[in-house]
Amino acid sequence: MPSVESSSAESHRPGVVRDANNLIGLDYRAEAAKFAPRPRPIIDIHTHILGSQAPRVYLDVAAAYGVGMTYSQTPLPGVDEVRDAMGDRVGFIACPNWSSPDRSRAFREGYLADMEVFRSRHGARMMKIWNAPRLRDFFPGQEGADLVTIDGAWRVKQLEAARDLGMAVMVHVADPDTWFATRYAEAAKYGAKRDHYIGLEKMLDRFGMPWLAAHMGGWPEDLDFLAGLLTRHPNLHLDCSATRWIVREISKHPREVFTAFMERWRGRILFGSDIVTADDHVRPEKKTPGHPKSDQASSPSSAFDLYASRYWALRTMLESDYDGPSPIADTDLMMVRPGEHDEWSSPRLRGFCLSPGVLDDLYRGAAERFWGTLT
Repeated sequence: MPSVESSSAESHRPGVVRDANNLIGLDYRAEAAKFAPRPRPIIDIHTHILGSQAPRVYLDVAAAYGVGMTYSQTPLPGVDEVRDAMGDRVGFIACPNWSSPDRSRAFREGYLADMEVFRSRHGARMMKIWNAPRLRDFFPGQEGADLVTIDGAWRVKQLEAARDLGMAVMVHVADPDTWFATRYAEAAKYGAKRDHYIGLEKMLDRFGMPWLAAHMGGWPEDLDFLAGLLTRHPNLHLDCSATRWIVREISKHPREVFTAFMERWRGRILFGSDIVTADDHVRPEKKTPGHPKSDQASSPSSAFDLYASRYWALRTMLESDYDGPSPIADTDLMMVRPGEHDEWSSPRLRGFCLSPGVLDDLYRGAAERFWGTLT
């Protein structure tokens, strides 16, 4: 078995084209058939589906991996074409219009207007607050004082609107430990990681609607911290999206520790992948070359592998006893230890063989109950 958390360059054969989404040479369509059929289709609570053609590739992947419904953070201008491609297999989560030329308005009063359209026209029952530390790069200094913290003035207005519209809240708080060790090292600007949870806990107490904290609450590295959050805030739920991050960090936990965590918080953790689709993934020429995800794939077949790699990695981690390298290159390894890793390095992926009951709740039951709490 290949060594884990080591550069794939060591075993690369000359003349073989490497694929950052398939470092170990899997046939993802054939691999999908090896998973035990789910008793009911999986609900993916966290995706970003964009485009008119890429969603059709995604549907093929979803069908292969047992995913029957996905909830997408698609900005309002792109919702209609995604709905045309996916029909009733997609639901929408309100989010700001990232492509707006007036980002300041789009994240403030423009988002309030978009939330109403998402709710009234598209049936959205959840809105997203994105408060990653790098929001400070978009709105530096005093320009973002009312926005960059979760308890900022504009966030309060948006949460009040969500409450009035009968919507749940998805929140992105913090980021990987690897990022705080590197790109967020300027603590005066970005703060310490724990600082980002102060405002979150205030808002969880103030607004009692259901909350879903993305990416295992932003701290998959520290399950004890997450247990504390879940204990203090019964309206809080987590999703397991952000596949590379989740696989890398969850795989570091001892099997008995993670399985006990999942058993304890059964029903409070929802399945999500954070898959991003874009039409640039299905063509060699890029119409949005500046987009950070546009060059991840360049054909329908490579787009299939890109999306399938996320479901393969998550289901393998959750369901199997696999213990080996992740098939997905993870550049966070190179960020932290550049002398040991390169852009082709991948971390260890450990399978946890979660119990059938925990899997049933994670893959579907928890999402059904989450939506059921909304009036």
